[in-house]
Amino acid sequence: MSARDRLTDALYGLGWGTVKKLPEPVAVRLGRTIADLAWKQRGKGVKRLESNYARVVPDASPERLAELSRAGMRSYLRYWMESFRLPAWSPERIRNGFDPKDVHHLTDGLASDQGVILALPHLGNWDLAGAWVTTKLETPFTTVAERLKPETLYDRFVAYREGLGMEVLPHSGGTAFGTLARRLRDGGLVCLVSDRDLSASGVEVDFFGATARMPAGPALLAQQTGALLLPVTLWYDDSPVMQGRVHPPIEVPESGTRAEKTSVMTQALADAFASGIAEHPEDWHMLQRLWLDNLEPRPSAAGARDGERP
Repeated sequence: MSARDRLTDALYGLGWGTVKKLPEPVAVRLGRTIADLAWKQRGKGVKRLESNYARVVPDASPERLAELSRAGMRSYLRYWMESFRLPAWSPERIRNGFDPKDVHHLTDGLASDQGVILALPHLGNWDLAGAWVTTKLETPFTTVAERLKPETLYDRFVAYREGLGMEVLPHSGGTAFGTLARRLRDGGLVCLVSDRDLSASGVEVDFFGATARMPAGPALLAQQTGALLLPVTLWYDDSPVMQGRVHPPIEVPESGTRAEKTSVMTQALADAFASGIAEHPEDWHMLQRLWLDNLEPRPSAAGARDGERP
């Protein structure tokens, strides 16, 4: 393991070991302080975040974009502070920490035993939403995580999410899709963060007026298993409670090839994501390149990615 990898692993370990012990008001202030310092340094993540917000709010002035990127960094650090502390939250705190709207789409789907796929963008804190599902709804689910480097850091994230009641599969290796399909055929729940393609086989979509690539997996799983595909959007307000919405199911088109159906369904997913992001752009934690006209050529399917949120 390189010195950089050891440092990265140690910093995350420090976060989980120390931040979760802090009183909540102290953790909130610490997160805001770190966010403001990072924002003032104008690193590549902050600049990319601001550039992405310019796509979402095209009429925004430079001053407005700066305000958005500052709020975005504060939202991003709120995600991390909450995530570091989630293992120490009581079940009651988790149940009261998220207030989703239209959750009947999810509960009705679970009751039908046909399987449900929840697809989310990098909005708010999907780990908290997942912990709410396993705690409030008492429903376990399966998800996929990118295999991070160093391996010890990936192991930390897997252990963290498994501790919240999630089954975590590695993104690489080629077996995740089959396992997800089996879980859905058994009437289970699958949750996937789906606004950024991590492979070379994503589906091109129109996203805020330009072309981006999003993963085909959610649409393909819905077609192959008959499971419901439900977009979910999340956001923060001024309270300690995260807000969210479960959107209506995305239907499988009655005609067309599998590729054509996948394209239509993934575009519908992108449109649902865009509606939530447009309403709460500061809670979209996209600190990476997304649109095709910003992407650099990939050295390989497993090439390095800058600043990926696990």
